[in-house]
Amino acid sequence: MEQSAPYKGSTAMNITFQDLAKMIDHSLLNPTMTDEQVRAGCELSRKYGVASACVKPCSASMAAEMLAGSDVMVCAVAGFPHGNSHTAIKIAEAERAIFEGAAEIDVVVNIGKVLGNQWDQVSVEIKAVNDACVGHGAILKVIFENDYLQNEHIVRLCEICSEHQVAFVKTSTGYGFVKQPNGEYNYKGATQEHLKLMRTHCSASVQIKAAGGVRSLDDMLRMRSLGASRIGASATEAILRDAIARGYGPVPSHLASAPTSRSTAAIAGY
Repeated sequence: MEQSAPYKGSTAMNITFQDLAKMIDHSLLNPTMTDEQVRAGCELSRKYGVASACVKPCSASMAAEMLAGSDVMVCAVAGFPHGNSHTAIKIAEAERAIFEGAAEIDVVVNIGKVLGNQWDQVSVEIKAVNDACVGHGAILKVIFENDYLQNEHIVRLCEICSEHQVAFVKTSTGYGFVKQPNGEYNYKGATQEHLKLMRTHCSASVQIKAAGGVRSLDDMLRMRSLGASRIGASATEAILRDAIARGYGPVPSHLASAPTSRSTAAIAGY
């Protein structure tokens, strides 16, 4: 996400600590994460009462066990991070994760077909995956990977997701690195321009998740002001400790004087 001045628009007077915590899907998606690190991330998710722990499909069962009895959901990814799996495989991956305890699925669109303007195929896939998730009592977030797309692609995806009543659209995976002519890779993630575009072209019932480069409380508040109701972040603890320090409350008693946990930020994906 692009750098900008500290956010000044919202104060502790109108947003609570719980509002902020329940905006966060704590990201545990880095391909190098061990089971021990995923467990630590689930413990952190439970401690801070975030919306969900977002995990790789192979970790869904473990996360469900770790989070049992809490109000923190398991979110699992499908077709991640490049979206190139067959539709049937994306559905199978989503259904397996739901069976193992996931309440939310984040699926990546087929980026090549989006760029090829193969909109009928894109639409059929999104509908099929959404129908499978909803049919099993879960919700779907559709990841666009905006770094690869032009505005016209983003607008059309918003229209398709609105047509199929998808629960969320999501900006990025956190891994959409674009190769430059010099051979180096560049990545922006969630940008203000794209969030405004997505909010404008999605129906009111479709929520927006900002992911990629949301690393601070100011970033998060800015994304919220632009229409995002969920963010994907690995800097969860730093964000929420800052919220406590800045007077967002009421703060759960177990967090009021709790020390900072072992951080997974050093291996963060986004």
